[in-house]
Amino acid sequence: MENFLATVQIRTEKILTYRKIKKLRQKKKQQEKNPILDWIEAFLWAAGVVLLINQYLFQAYQIPSGSMIDTLLVKDHIFVNKIIFGPELIPGRMKIPSVIKPERYDVMIFESPTYISKGPVFDIFQRILYMLTLSLIDIDKDENGNPKPHFLIKRAAAVEGDSIRFVKGEVQIKPPGFEEWIDESYFHTISGLPLTTRRLVSPSDYENIRASAFVDAYSNSNLNMSNEALLKLASSGNTNGDMFAWMKYRNEALYTINPQDRRYGVLWRKFESGWYIPKGWLMPLGDNRDNSKDGRYFGPVSLKNVLGKAMFKYWPVNRMGKIE
Repeated sequence: MENFLATVQIRTEKILTYRKIKKLRQKKKQQEKNPILDWIEAFLWAAGVVLLINQYLFQAYQIPSGSMIDTLLVKDHIFVNKIIFGPELIPGRMKIPSVIKPERYDVMIFESPTYISKGPVFDIFQRILYMLTLSLIDIDKDENGNPKPHFLIKRAAAVEGDSIRFVKGEVQIKPPGFEEWIDESYFHTISGLPLTTRRLVSPSDYENIRASAFVDAYSNSNLNMSNEALLKLASSGNTNGDMFAWMKYRNEALYTINPQDRRYGVLWRKFESGWYIPKGWLMPLGDNRDNSKDGRYFGPVSLKNVLGKAMFKYWPVNRMGKIE
């Protein structure tokens, strides 16, 4: 028994001595370490943590435009849930699939279908720098120094199975199982959802918009517009507040002028009839409908391009809160 206790004591002393020597060596090594290298090591470690959180969990974004007023204002800083719809393994590449899909009226971040990439190396570097600086530095700018629309933030106004169209700037939806078109405002009422949209164009402006589009179509066809009423409307009031409606009316006029050119007829009917949203897609629209380049101009967006759900505003402090 005495031999056993002696053995335990000796081994315990060895372990404690080893641990003490190890701590002394680590302390000495730390003291001898170059403070600059120590700072670089700490910075890289912190940067790696920030990058991992931004890439796979929550990412910081800065709102670049007024397309989501009043829900989100220009220069609002927000956090986006990246894991909910499946994060990318590396920035801009290999998205992990998720069983959770965006729901109707979710505010989400997605890759712009109209964005022209400068190449995978630039994209990855830009994304990493953007994430490391919590959206403060964005090197992807246009010739005027403004951030390029690589990522857009909009609301999922229609989801798979819906049909959606636009009548004088107002959204009409035909969800699965419905036979009639439903105004968006009424759909919000029966769904118990708040109406978040904002309009800058009034219903009375659409006469001027239509007249302006017809006059432009006649002018570009080298024809004189003889309708004095249309000419008067085209020169007064708000004539370009809803560019989507203006383009629809212009194609209608061009088809009237050139009925033999089916191209104009197809474009006009496309504007008139709207879109059916297939499985795996959604239609994104800005809350500030008359100041938003959204799905009306580039069509539905694949769920593969949806990067996350907008969750929380963290700056400025007076606007801090949940995004709905």
